[in-house]
Amino acid sequence: MSEVLKPASAGTMESSDALVELEPAQGHQIQLTSVVEAQFGDAIRAVAEELLDRFGLTDVCLRIDDRGALECVLRARIETAILRAKGEN
Repeated sequence: MSEVLKPASAGTMESSDALVELEPAQGHQIQLTSVVEAQFGDAIRAVAEELLDRFGLTDVCLRIDDRGALECVLRARIETAILRAKGEN
């Protein structure tokens, strides 16, 4: 199983972006704050779950502060945070 070595983040708090933070934790947690959570919260969580599963991460806390980012931006931010947390370039 892949592991997170250190806390990491990616993104900004600018409009149409998202700040993603990832750190080691007991269990699997996704914490979402989004200006569009009512409309797209489930879809954002699904993208996050998909990427965590793809990288084999189980004991992590993933925090997403979304400011209306498109799905491609969310994917890029989450993947970047994962790679940084794993110590990969």
